Amino acid sequence: MASRGSVQWIFRVAAIESGYARRVTLQELRYLVALADTGHFGRAARACAVSQPTLSAAIKKLEDELGVVMVERTRRRVSISDAGRGLIAQARLVLDEARRFTDLAAQGRDPLVGDFRLGVIPTIGPYLLPYVVRGLRAAFPKLRLLLRETQTEILLGELRAAKLDAALLSLPIAGDDLGRASLYDEPFVLALPRGHALAKQSRVRTEALADLPLLLLEEGHCLRDQALEVCGRVSSREREEVAGASLETLRNMVAAGVGATLLPLLASRGRRDVDTVAISPKPTRRVALVWRKVYARTHSVDALAAFLREHLPEGVSAV
Repeated sequence: MASRGSVQWIFRVAAIESGYARRVTLQELRYLVALADTGHFGRAARACAVSQPTLSAAIKKLEDELGVVMVERTRRRVSISDAGRGLIAQARLVLDEARRFTDLAAQGRDPLVGDFRLGVIPTIGPYLLPYVVRGLRAAFPKLRLLLRETQTEILLGELRAAKLDAALLSLPIAGDDLGRASLYDEPFVLALPRGHALAKQSRVRTEALADLPLLLLEEGHCLRDQALEVCGRVSSREREEVAGASLETLRNMVAAGVGATLLPLLASRGRRDVDTVAISPKPTRRVALVWRKVYARTHSVDALAAFLREHLPEGVSAV
């Protein structure tokens, strides 16, 4: 892919009151978007790899040329004006279209080359990526994978705002604007304190969960909803005073004897301080690669999905 500075992209903004078109560069738009994202001139300058005076002067020049105050400056903070919010939203669209243009050229040469911004939820990232990242780098040496780990709703917002190229998420995902490539089905297992009576069984029926104090992730994690769907069938008792921010927190609490929890199979591996047992009927989740349907690098998404399916760790089933 061509570097951002290698092509002087220019679009024209019509200035009706003056009767001529002013030239606005994509670099100025990148500065503006970075400032909106960071809320701070210094952080925006660092994100754009320029000096703060350079970025500040460019945005001031852009405001003067357009005749609009987009940034309200105070000593302590930066605020975006009402007019600025609309222009910044349009700037994001323009930058995305410019990136799509160079992406299409790169896609014709190599499906996975240059920067690829991949979002991933915390219940997938630490447990899947170590199995695949090294092989991915070997297979696609020109790829620069940029990872972003956070909750599903945040990733979906960033995906739709073109801040991400694709995301690894757990289905279902709502929205006709998104494409989905299912990758694998992953079973859940029951994690119990060491020596728990149920750990002696080869498989635990879901009815047995009704007698357990269950630990769940806090609100906002899709895995919490999936666990509640499984446990809700048997009216399980949630330990409401414990809401974990991560699976590692839940697993440590189980090890301390506070309760039990449901873990995706990959997250249950490598720890000896808890016992795990299969559940019957077997609950599973489906993991997929998700992208915007208008995304230009469809060959890149296809190549990444195919690679992931071919290099899955043992215990999950490719779909």
